[in-house]
Amino acid sequence: MWIPPELKDPVVYHHPTRKSVGSFAAVRLRDGKFLFRRETGRFNGETFWEFLKVFREVSVAPGRRVMAISDNAQYHRSKLHLEWRDYHAPRFGLDFLPPYSPDLNPIERVWKLTRRLCLHNRYFGLLDGVVAAVEDQFAEWTKPNDALRRLCAIT
Repeated sequence: MWIPPELKDPVVYHHPTRKSVGSFAAVRLRDGKFLFRRETGRFNGETFWEFLKVFREVSVAPGRRVMAISDNAQYHRSKLHLEWRDYHAPRFGLDFLPPYSPDLNPIERVWKLTRRLCLHNRYFGLLDGVVAAVEDQFAEWTKPNDALRRLCAIT
């Protein structure tokens, strides 16, 4: 059936765009505390640095050195925040995993479980629905829970 162009609904008759939303997240292994930050722009040294600053603030404890496990993404090793990392290295540092070893990083288990709980076998007409589903789960994990403790092998 032919529909005149002036009657076409632009929401229904457009091609989908390839928009995406990602999150930085970390699980504090000593107690299972979960921290996340939505990133709608690019993942780069600047956005990772902003996340690192917040993560350091909530993670540092008197008399303890915090080591954050990180993969080898280019923005994790950015020269932009190298001086900051060196300055905080006595109390807060990044431990880089060998390339192609995602199974060693506990946060990868969290990503997998998130996809299974929130996204598998579900239809989302809009990206906002995906974001809401994922962030609802993340909000649950910011409360004390056993799921992340078991998932990340916290005793």
